Amino acid sequence: MARDADPLALDGMPLMPATNAAIWFAADGYDPSKKGINGRRVAGESFLRGFFSHGDVEEFVSLAHSQSDHEAFAGLARAAGVTQPLRSVRLDAPRALAPVEHYPAPIAATECWRRAQHGAAAWALCGVTHTTATRNVMQTLFDLRSAPQMPWDAVICTSRAVQASVRRLMELAEAHLTTRFPGAMLPGRPLLPVIPLGVDCTALQPDPALGHALRDRIGAAPGDLVAVSIARLTADEKFDPLPLFLAMEQAATDWRAEGGGKLHLVLCGQFSEPHWTETFATAAARLMPSCGYQVLDGADAAERKATLSGGDVFVFPVDNLQETFGLAPVEAMAAGLPVIVSDWDGMKDTVTPEVGFRVPTELPRAGLSAYASLRYLGGTDSYLQYLSQMSAMTPLDVGAMARALLVLARDPDLRARMGERAKERAQRLYDWSAVIPQMQALWGEQAAMLAHARKIGGPALTPRDQGTIPVGPAVEQMFAAYPSSFAAPDRRLCATAAAGVTPREALTLRNYAARRRLLEDAGRIEAILAAYSAAGPAGATEAEIAAATRLPVAVVGRAALWLMKYHYLKVPE
Repeated sequence: MARDADPLALDGMPLMPATNAAIWFAADGYDPSKKGINGRRVAGESFLRGFFSHGDVEEFVSLAHSQSDHEAFAGLARAAGVTQPLRSVRLDAPRALAPVEHYPAPIAATECWRRAQHGAAAWALCGVTHTTATRNVMQTLFDLRSAPQMPWDAVICTSRAVQASVRRLMELAEAHLTTRFPGAMLPGRPLLPVIPLGVDCTALQPDPALGHALRDRIGAAPGDLVAVSIARLTADEKFDPLPLFLAMEQAATDWRAEGGGKLHLVLCGQFSEPHWTETFATAAARLMPSCGYQVLDGADAAERKATLSGGDVFVFPVDNLQETFGLAPVEAMAAGLPVIVSDWDGMKDTVTPEVGFRVPTELPRAGLSAYASLRYLGGTDSYLQYLSQMSAMTPLDVGAMARALLVLARDPDLRARMGERAKERAQRLYDWSAVIPQMQALWGEQAAMLAHARKIGGPALTPRDQGTIPVGPAVEQMFAAYPSSFAAPDRRLCATAAAGVTPREALTLRNYAARRRLLEDAGRIEAILAAYSAAGPAGATEAEIAAATRLPVAVVGRAALWLMKYHYLKVPE
């Protein structure tokens, strides 16, 4: 394909179709079974499975630091039944990945700087929000506006609420930068589309046998109401259980007065710290003594399935800044459960009156919470302390939650209607078959913006010299005052008298392998030394050795410095 026929080609090389993206892969972002279950990893793994199943692409491309990560990506692809070709791209050689790189978090400024040496229009960056409450993420979004981020980059916001918070963070960053540097011209913000997280609705269909077994296990009679939740079991990072316990007991008391059955609460998850086990159990016994209480292991897929299969209603009273979307209620909707959630972040989008209830929430007014933010910013308080303090100032309407439970307890027909509508809504809007095309459409829009930018050109699009990245310059830029001199490319070097050990032995003695980084392959180093030896006492230049060995000049230059360090080479006398 000719270069002028493909505006998204680099160096004349045709690239993947414009609606595809290279997936920046590290196991930490996609493997909850090995790295620990949390929303970010569960969502990452689910996205990959969804992309493998529904991506309309000719190949799947991984971008990673290590071969082991490429192999892990390939393993997940094959396990998902992928038949398309797989291609891996190294992070230090990324030019073949264009037009879009998909990053599993808000775009890191380092990704902008890594691109800069190839030109700002070399490819587009696409990130996605998970939690935005951490100091690291807030710093990342600030740094993004001061890095070489471009308007064709995108940060997918998983809800309208998180889109508003990201936009506000960028407004504050821009206000600071333009005040600090009057007259500064900032590039356009990245695209901030709202695209929800997805689920595999088929995999979430209930299993009646598991559901009946669960109800038998907890002693739930046919006329009882079983409320279930799947969540990280911590009052710091997900939800304070006490308001839920209070609402359960209030609903149970009112229903019992009407001749109703018993209420049961099943929490499926993992306690992030051992002390939460006792805290939850003690509070449940004290605050909802007339209700059943059961905790299941959220790491067990069968227990998660049983939870969604045996429940009558799903409860998710989040009161935490950590949350941005709320994947678990969507999973419950896909399983056909009506939901009771807090009126909070992404659940404002996902839960409508046809499928459940949203419980009103509050945040402290201006002037009441800034101290907590500053204590967290300054390092006085940890992230968990910050979240805990803000949760303590985030009330949910306990009465409204109790009323919602009571309405659903009274009316099994309403539960069934809401559950069917929830299942239909999840399939229509949140199944990966509906979400992946939205992501591919975004990548196509980014690719079109890239193509236009390359046509009009401009200084902002030109590559930056690799050595002049301000947050990571080459050592000769930053440390010019350190050495006696710099290696001149045209100087001549010659071999010294035979050393006591070979270069290969010296590499072993020094144990460079302990850091898993060799300056150069031992065989190449020995070939370069042999070429210098063959040049005789007059020596040779790097270019001459490169011609003799058919190795790049830069390889010869680096190896020559190492050979000088261990006195295999010297400047001719």
